[in-house]
Amino acid sequence: MQNIKIDKLFPIKENKNGVQIIITDEVPSTYKDWAKINNFNAESGQVLMTIDNKVIVGKGDLNDIFYFADIYNKLPDGEYIEPNLKSSEKQNLIIGWALSAYNFDSYKSEKTNINKSLYTQNDENKKTALSIAQGIYLCRDMINTPANDMTPQDIENQVVKLANQFEAETNIITGSELKKSYPLIHAVGKASINKPRLIELNWGNAKHPHLHLIGKGISFDSGGLDLKPSNAMLLMKKDMGGAGNIIGLAHIIMANKLPVRLKVLIPSAENMVSENSFRPMDILKSRKGITVEVGNTDAEGRLVLADALTYAGQNKNQADLTIDMATLTGAARIAVGADMPAFFCDDDKIANEYYKAGVKTNDPVWRMPLHKPYKKLLDTPNADISSCSQNGLAGAITAGLFLQEFVNEKTNWIHIDLMAYNNTKSIGKPIGGEAMGIRALWELLKNRYQ
Repeated sequence: MQNIKIDKLFPIKENKNGVQIIITDEVPSTYKDWAKINNFNAESGQVLMTIDNKVIVGKGDLNDIFYFADIYNKLPDGEYIEPNLKSSEKQNLIIGWALSAYNFDSYKSEKTNINKSLYTQNDENKKTALSIAQGIYLCRDMINTPANDMTPQDIENQVVKLANQFEAETNIITGSELKKSYPLIHAVGKASINKPRLIELNWGNAKHPHLHLIGKGISFDSGGLDLKPSNAMLLMKKDMGGAGNIIGLAHIIMANKLPVRLKVLIPSAENMVSENSFRPMDILKSRKGITVEVGNTDAEGRLVLADALTYAGQNKNQADLTIDMATLTGAARIAVGADMPAFFCDDDKIANEYYKAGVKTNDPVWRMPLHKPYKKLLDTPNADISSCSQNGLAGAITAGLFLQEFVNEKTNWIHIDLMAYNNTKSIGKPIGGEAMGIRALWELLKNRYQ
């Protein structure tokens, strides 16, 4: 896995000899003739290089990180000094710059040269912005890494590495203990030579509010015996995108010392085919004791999340808030597209706060209903519940309702169904793994707990 390249992008040492960035909504009088020759009129995102070591940039929305990401793309190689900005705007500058600078070249013989640097004053705003950029890079790198190098063991290694960085504790449950205590996670992953596991990280003061983060860590999804067609399998290295996003968010939380007792749970498995595969219509007993009839082996994510949610709810120190993230349903992508996560929440106040945080950070999310009457679509005469609706309707909603059966009723809960991948390239968003909804989550969490 490649090293995060933030240090090269943002050297700690301040450099006074770089090109000074000046952001303005009108052409400075000194450069009017030069601006006219270059058809520069200070419109948003326009760039004008000068002969006196300055670059004039047309002022746009300084609250939009993608405005700054676009500036990065337009500037030639060189060393640049930050413009005069407010603290929140400076954070947007650094994060936007980083999003555009990202590249994944771990498996290429010729590495990408990064010859564009931004120099900024060292302060808390820079530290926070760097932590967010690093969390996003970590998330993107994990999702982009192919499944042969991002097995459940490799996901575990990343969590352990993160724990060592921030002096957190880890607990890994696998083998016979997993089969006994987390039977759904075991059932999904037992067909693979890369054994399933529950990866747990704990950090922070136990006296602080408890925050539980759960990420679906299916390192590769063949669909199981309900085998996916080959074209649908091409992106299934990203089926651990929920885990990647949660791990990236955990990095941001710990780097900023958010006053919470953090528990991260990553139920991780490969959904593969062998003589040991779980089957359609198998009836499995969950950790909670609820029996689940397998409606489709390709709906495996909700199974591993169910056991993790149950464990989170059984913890003796009840969580103030539980958040799970998962690349769970194609139905969510049909409903809201690939650019934003659909989310479900059982508390209107928290749901509104999360939505507003998404608007503020330009990290959009959209709430979907936990429509109770649809729960009957999960009825089966053979078990307590079916893992999925047989008529295919309301797929994202019924998945959310299924998960809700395993959530402690006393805990506030957000379930996030995301793509975690950019199929097309846009400003600050290269093709590949993506952090979706975690900048909005950080905004929500810091407002809630700081």
